[in-house]
Amino acid sequence: MHSRRKEDAVAMKTLSVLSLFLAASALSSTALAQTDPTGASQDSWARAQAEVARRQAVEVRPQQARNVILFIADGMSIPTISAGRIFLGEHTGEGETQTYVFEGLDQTALVRTYNTDAQVADSASTATALVTGYKTRTGAISVVADQGFEACAPDAEFPSTLVEIAERQGLATGVVSTARLTHATPATMYAHSLSRNWESDADMPDMARAAGCQDIAAQLLAFSVGDGLEVAMGGGRANFLPVDAGGHRADGRDLIAAWPGDVVQDREGLLALPAASDAPVLGLFNDSHMSYEADRAETSEPSLADMTAFAIDRLSGHEEGYVLMVEAGRVDHAHHATNAYRALSDMEAFDAAIAAALARVDLDETLVIVTADHGHTMTFAGYPARGNPILGLVRRSDPRQPGSEPRLTLDESGRPYTTLGYRNGHNVRTPDSPALDEADTLHPDYRQEVLVELEDETHSGADVALYASGPRSHWFSGSLEQNTIFHLIAAALGWQDDAGNADFSSQE
Repeated sequence: MHSRRKEDAVAMKTLSVLSLFLAASALSSTALAQTDPTGASQDSWARAQAEVARRQAVEVRPQQARNVILFIADGMSIPTISAGRIFLGEHTGEGETQTYVFEGLDQTALVRTYNTDAQVADSASTATALVTGYKTRTGAISVVADQGFEACAPDAEFPSTLVEIAERQGLATGVVSTARLTHATPATMYAHSLSRNWESDADMPDMARAAGCQDIAAQLLAFSVGDGLEVAMGGGRANFLPVDAGGHRADGRDLIAAWPGDVVQDREGLLALPAASDAPVLGLFNDSHMSYEADRAETSEPSLADMTAFAIDRLSGHEEGYVLMVEAGRVDHAHHATNAYRALSDMEAFDAAIAAALARVDLDETLVIVTADHGHTMTFAGYPARGNPILGLVRRSDPRQPGSEPRLTLDESGRPYTTLGYRNGHNVRTPDSPALDEADTLHPDYRQEVLVELEDETHSGADVALYASGPRSHWFSGSLEQNTIFHLIAAALGWQDDAGNADFSSQE
């Protein structure tokens, strides 16, 4: 009896504390509304409440996935996401409250990107981790870290890729990229190469040829696991053509002419293809990488959203399901050039492609994953005021004078500086550099200043973000090793049992 009264007293005390907390919260909310005539704080409260409601409504889908779409924005660091959403918000009028479509996916995670020989990894090794389940060395395409020229022998065994396993399981497959199709990330899906640089036979050293190694473009044409790739689209046309036809190949082969299905080379040709067809599609829309989104209007190239929509429409007709990789390859290239404008413009195109996909798929059967292979050194700093152009000079608000006009902020040498910059790269700032003008920093060709001078800006070794929705997407959370993502995808598709047992061998 005494124990029951004690429990009741504790319960009453808990309710009393809770009541005080709720009352304080209500008073706090009222105070915000009374002391914030602009409504900005109250608006942030409402947005937080909306996010809470959305999080509480997240649906856990434990069923096996029928389809998987792996979206990769090459070089999409977390600062790229943060700056990019503001860049997009400047176009939509939403400003800092803008979010990407993919940020609305149910699950998030942080991904560790080191490889077997480097703290700061390249695209070949990180993409290999994503699509084979093995971390490997820098520059390697879907081979394990200790494989050498013996891997070029006809009977060599390799780690199986998502595409190879999917084809053996009877699924349809596709690879889409704004980079060259033979570039590091897309190549990991269908090729096995000791070097990412062997995109055509002309790129291969004599030692590699003598060992029987095959270039990446030739491996795409020769890919015959299952019934082969159903869709392969991107740039890199020159790697499939002989020199006398304007290409790079030294062996005289015209790989495009040998493709066993439909070939398209511009947006008009792509959109003219029927969605319902069994013919494999090869889209090669540029001799090298496809154009940056900021420059695409001057070309006949399709957008990443165009290619993504077509790929899903074509693959969706397959009864057994499909696996599709979509890469925004040129975010990385713009970062290497310290050209934030084009990196963030390509992020917009990436988000538009994801929106096109989400409009076409049923998340009860399609697992959608959005991530990066690695990050970059772009920084986002300097205390700019809210509403300051993300590509502009830093103007800072005075917190002692709410509502005052933000003032231009100067560095210790008395010169203005930008919100975005890079840790390293070519455009180093010196005492003799002219003072920045905002008309220059907002120009699409402006290259942000750097601290350490190098030929090109480098990748970063920081964790990258992952977002996911669809069947078994609740597994994609927390802090993940990059190669774990492959194993989670395999499990979501039912390719391995609860103990992780599966046969991913490359032998048919």
